[in-house]
Amino acid sequence: MKRIKIIAGITWAFMCLIIIIVLFPGLNYFSNSASRLSFMKINPNYSGGEIAREYLTENCTLMVHKPVFDGLLKERKNGFVQVDWRGTIPDRFTDTIDYNLDNSPDFIIRVDRTSSQTDLNSLNSKIKDVSISTPTSYGWAARINIER
Repeated sequence: MKRIKIIAGITWAFMCLIIIIVLFPGLNYFSNSASRLSFMKINPNYSGGEIAREYLTENCTLMVHKPVFDGLLKERKNGFVQVDWRGTIPDRFTDTIDYNLDNSPDFIIRVDRTSSQTDLNSLNSKIKDVSISTPTSYGWAARINIER
């Protein structure tokens, strides 16, 4: 019996080695194919969430994302809303944002790109503070902490 288990274990290990060698060149193809499936999405904690509204100006586009409260097992009490500026952005700019789409401004954000200074004026009690405000490859992004 012991000899049969040893032979079965060695056979299984050998078969796994052959499968790995055969599949290794195709891993790039398989990963690209899997990423194109319709249900595969980037986690909103990394992407900033879906875009809720866009404001177009002559020089840049302001994108306000939907609020993100995603947690590992359930939604959190605290989350964030991401705001992106894309295009040609001035060194200093101020925008009034309505993140929950109730036609009432929720906060005013002022950004000084030269000193990376970001000021937030909360007009809604659910707005807390700025967690991230940084230059990006497409312009500027800011994440504002909010409560549910």
